[in-house]
Amino acid sequence: MGKIKFIDRLRLGFAVSVAKSVTFGVRSLRLGAASVLPGSIARRIEPQLLQLLSQQVKNGVILIAGTNGKTTTSLLLCEILQRQGYRVAHNSTGANLENGLMTALMENSNLVGKLDVDYAILEVDENIVPLVLAPIQPKLILCLNLFRDQLDRYGEVDTISKRWTKAIATLPSSTIVVANADDPTICYLGQQLSQQKVSFFGLNEPENYLEAIPHAVDSIYCPKCGHALDYKGVYLSHMGEYSCPSCGFSRSQPTLDSSEWQQILVGLYNKYNTLAAATAAKELGVDEAIIRDAIPNFQAAFGRAEELKINGKNVRILLSKNPVGTNETIRVVTQSSDKTTLLVLNDKVQDGEDVSWIWDVDTEKLVERGGTLIVSGDRAYDMALRLRYSESSPQSNFNLIVEENLRQAINTALERTPLNETLHILPTYTAMLDVREALTGRKIR
Repeated sequence: MGKIKFIDRLRLGFAVSVAKSVTFGVRSLRLGAASVLPGSIARRIEPQLLQLLSQQVKNGVILIAGTNGKTTTSLLLCEILQRQGYRVAHNSTGANLENGLMTALMENSNLVGKLDVDYAILEVDENIVPLVLAPIQPKLILCLNLFRDQLDRYGEVDTISKRWTKAIATLPSSTIVVANADDPTICYLGQQLSQQKVSFFGLNEPENYLEAIPHAVDSIYCPKCGHALDYKGVYLSHMGEYSCPSCGFSRSQPTLDSSEWQQILVGLYNKYNTLAAATAAKELGVDEAIIRDAIPNFQAAFGRAEELKINGKNVRILLSKNPVGTNETIRVVTQSSDKTTLLVLNDKVQDGEDVSWIWDVDTEKLVERGGTLIVSGDRAYDMALRLRYSESSPQSNFNLIVEENLRQAINTALERTPLNETLHILPTYTAMLDVREALTGRKIR
């Protein structure tokens, strides 16, 4: 177990034993997945729990941070490493705050807290990155993107970026950093770091440029001097190919040529997730053949382009929790021929209690294509109002149905979906959990 003091070893063993008992009790009583509570309890017994567990990971901890794509990217990277023959611990339930990270590590330890894994992949909420870097001392940090998400909790992206840069700068020079070249804020962060190995990922596919910069943009100004960036093209939100005409800041060259790589699942945002995981895997020395083989065989994480068969109908769940993510899931829907869509908007703490972000979403594209739009959730009428304001004329060819009861909304949506089409469901985070429980009868909390 490494150089752990005897008293810490005792406290660690006791904390883990208690946590595992709690896990057993919660799951036996079917009260949930026990992905957070065990860590919360164990942490009170041993405050250094995260550090003591992290330092036992043989090849090091991989930290994955960003607003969108954490769960999908971490799941793909986990699969790649396992195909290489490594034993991997992973917070696969998506519990990405400190207690969730500790719970995931304890899940892979024995009763006295001994951890026997090669890697630990931990997806981390963007707001706690500075808090966990010191105790975890990650081998690799994967920085995906920064978008507005739950402004009532986190604030603007520049604030988070500065905190990340300051925290990462304190890590050893041997720490590997993989950053998104197409996100100006993340790219600049990578360029400022003193670490010996900083790699970038991004797209090289001009044919996928958007016709115009969308409404939901956060970082179209130079992070170095504040001047407006010149964009050669954008792929989604503020992500694209850019340069600053004032100070010379420009996009770094990605390690991989995206045009030579397949992608997982649907949606251009999943091409970013694919390239992020592939670039990280290459930096860790994984054989390219193994990486390429994992991509076409990848299975979606719950709610992230997950496809289900319900009563003979095809259902696709596309998590939609902020303006950028929702614009991308809407792009997936509008590129299909399917005409029935269910939108579920909640305002619980995990979703962000401020739902004004829906006014930055390009819902006009959903309304313009017509079909049936069903809305539900705690803030169903807010979403219904947004859709009504998206009409270009009173004669718009779409059918809007408001159904507060989620199960009834799902039943209505299924009834209106022809057998040869797919029902697309666009829920916020807690709504996604409710939708999956209603469809499968299983909780994933």
